[in-house]
Amino acid sequence: MPKHEREYKMIGLNVAYYRKLNGISQLQLAEKIGVSRTHVSNIEAPNMPTAVSLETLLEIADALKIPAKSLLDFRE
Repeated sequence: MPKHEREYKMIGLNVAYYRKLNGISQLQLAEKIGVSRTHVSNIEAPNMPTAVSLETLLEIADALKIPAKSLLDFRE
């Protein structure tokens, strides 16, 4: 179990939430940030918490037009 598994899971859930709020698919987000759709899917998957680089996190925030800190909101 990764040391920060809960945080990775919450980041992924936040990415999925804001992506859906923006009405874009995983593929569209992946194309905007220059990664594969599979990588976006892995980030969002709550059953397989995936670490995200700061660069990718900032790219996601930019693509979704939200402050990066919104992706780091760990309230449940």
